[in-house]
Amino acid sequence: MGRFSPKTLDLDGQVILVTGGTGSFGRRFIETVLKQANPRKIIVYSRDELKQSDMQLELREQFDEATYAKMRFFLGDVRDRERLTLALRGVDIVIHAAALKQVPAAEYNPSECIHTNIMGAENVVWASLANHVKQVVALSTDKACNPINLYGATKLASDKTFVAANNLSGDIGTRFAVVRYGNVVGSRGSVAPLFQRLLANGATELPITDARMTRFWITLNEGVDFVLSSLNLMRGGEIFVPKIPSMSMPDLVKAMAPDAAIKVIGIRPGEKLHEMMISADDARATVELEDRYVIEPTFVEYPRKRFGPEDGAKPAAEGFCYSSDNNDDWLSAEGLLAMLREKAG
Repeated sequence: MGRFSPKTLDLDGQVILVTGGTGSFGRRFIETVLKQANPRKIIVYSRDELKQSDMQLELREQFDEATYAKMRFFLGDVRDRERLTLALRGVDIVIHAAALKQVPAAEYNPSECIHTNIMGAENVVWASLANHVKQVVALSTDKACNPINLYGATKLASDKTFVAANNLSGDIGTRFAVVRYGNVVGSRGSVAPLFQRLLANGATELPITDARMTRFWITLNEGVDFVLSSLNLMRGGEIFVPKIPSMSMPDLVKAMAPDAAIKVIGIRPGEKLHEMMISADDARATVELEDRYVIEPTFVEYPRKRFGPEDGAKPAAEGFCYSSDNNDDWLSAEGLLAMLREKAG
């Protein structure tokens, strides 16, 4: 059992739709649910037909015919509200993982990022309410907290959209929540696979943008477990933040290649030295649980019980700020290598 593994996984008989389902998270999430639960149906909603075809082949090889028969693949874009509404008919749970995530690409193509990440979020909310979906969990990012780049700003707007959506559900009763976590070790776009490729090609030095830089790190399995456990915990309007370790970029290089030199190439457009998941302003609405923090909604016009002592929750300390440089949990070289082995396995 991992640190965020849900105590119970009550998804039997449920219809689940995953936007961006062919991505790293979506694939692992779907594999996990098929192995650990008995959903009635899982729908992949994404726009790339080749990725869907590849995923179908992989799942056919991995699961028996009866299990694979639960899968559905729906071509569509979260920008297309009518198509999304059609796809959500009869769906109980939505996991919203679709997003444009590359920071430099978002800086150069802001309108594209806005259309997918903000308007797409609004479309997910609208389509979920129209179809009386029970629960919606949206994936966010540490970059949404005090954003300085466009990607982070769009995800902050998305987060606000999902939190506020609970006030729109009325007697429909749909509940929306957000999960926010840091860099996923080994996922597409992560620096660790880049370093591995460079080393495999004989590189003797590895590039980092600044020697002072720190980041939060989580494995793909932990991310999936965190979403599943947050699905069990959610009451509507929360932003769930996991307690995960930090690591400096120079230490990451030393862990992966002790003999490699470090080449400092300069901070990219929109990049922070340190990432933050809870700001001091957010902290006033934050409670701490054993393995995570919960940013409670501040504007509530629907039936909702706050997390309290009976849930093991305690208010965040005055002036609390959860950032990758002031974390009290630091990842060792051995810990990072274990994360990478989990990805490889």
